[in-house]
Amino acid sequence: MTAPTMRAVTCHAGVLDVVDLPAPRPAKGQLVIDVARTGICGSDLHARTQADELKGVMEEIGYRDFISSSSTVVMGHEFCGAVAERGKGAAREFKVGTPVAVFPMLRAHGGVHMTGLSPLAPGGYAEQVLAESSMAFAIPNGLSMDIAALTEPMAVALHAVRRSAISRRDTAVVIGCGPLGLAVICHLKARGVQTIVASDFSPGRRALAKRCGADIVVDPAVDSPYDAARTKGTITEAPALFELAVGSMEKLRKVPGWVHLYRLVDSLGGADPKRPIVFECVGVPGMIDGVIAAAPMGTRVVVVGLCMGEDKLRPSMAIGKEIDLRFVFGYTPLEFRDTLHLLADGKLDAGPLITGTVGLDGVAAAFDALADPEKHAKILIDPRSPAKEPV
Repeated sequence: MTAPTMRAVTCHAGVLDVVDLPAPRPAKGQLVIDVARTGICGSDLHARTQADELKGVMEEIGYRDFISSSSTVVMGHEFCGAVAERGKGAAREFKVGTPVAVFPMLRAHGGVHMTGLSPLAPGGYAEQVLAESSMAFAIPNGLSMDIAALTEPMAVALHAVRRSAISRRDTAVVIGCGPLGLAVICHLKARGVQTIVASDFSPGRRALAKRCGADIVVDPAVDSPYDAARTKGTITEAPALFELAVGSMEKLRKVPGWVHLYRLVDSLGGADPKRPIVFECVGVPGMIDGVIAAAPMGTRVVVVGLCMGEDKLRPSMAIGKEIDLRFVFGYTPLEFRDTLHLLADGKLDAGPLITGTVGLDGVAAAFDALADPEKHAKILIDPRSPAKEPV
């Protein structure tokens, strides 16, 4: 008897091929998912041609099974679908047919692996994919599969926004309006941040940023996003900071008990200069140093964009301006679950990100199309669609 097979897209040495592979079988605690939609992530685009650079970094932090140019991988870590089969010990809530979004990690080959980013855990560029039942989340409220497939990238953005510790009164500056920057804007809008400035060279992406909730959009070739974000109390140069220090003390020293007043103001955050919170969502060499050089004094910079390879920055500049750098990666299972429910409850609008859909035979064309920022942001894969070009 012939073992069942499925169609999938493999990546080897940068080449994407549609092939037939053995259909997955669930181990203990696992589910087989009939894939409904899978998003093409920016990290997939990088992994296709620059996997070895990132693999070296992953090996340094102890993970040795990341995708490489010499491995054959079924990519796709942004996926959702319906339960097709339940392994022994899998949670009973996941009956066959239950729609689920999946946190992309899989227990296999003696360890836990990154689904779609390791040859040991094939991903969602396929008709079926394996998932841990403990990492699967039932899709509530009849949420469409198109939007449910955005749970993973939107969870990345939620993690970045949470790590920024931004408040509604803060001004946010989002540098780069690709899918990741747009997702950050969506979350900032949902949180009620009063002023969101978005910056991108692409007119198409600036238009999408507006649709996602940006209050001000800037072409950095023409205007500075930091000028657009400037408010009363923002300090951009050292002499102004010096004047604030001396001028404030000249006034305070005239007040009896000035030390207690100073401590009170400081405890309430009123002694610090106003500063924006910047989300760097580009991930190309030079961006971090450029943000440090251009941003106001005391700016908090959240580095979200993945820069492949090495970069340079001037610590003395960051120190002189007392820049707060925070790097983010991934998300927690709770953030993944919360993102899914924000989408399903209508509290988070991610619909503008979706600009096209292809079938498995159109994945290579979709990768090419995503090179043009004027045409596409997020392209989804429908494994049962005949589309060979993004539609």
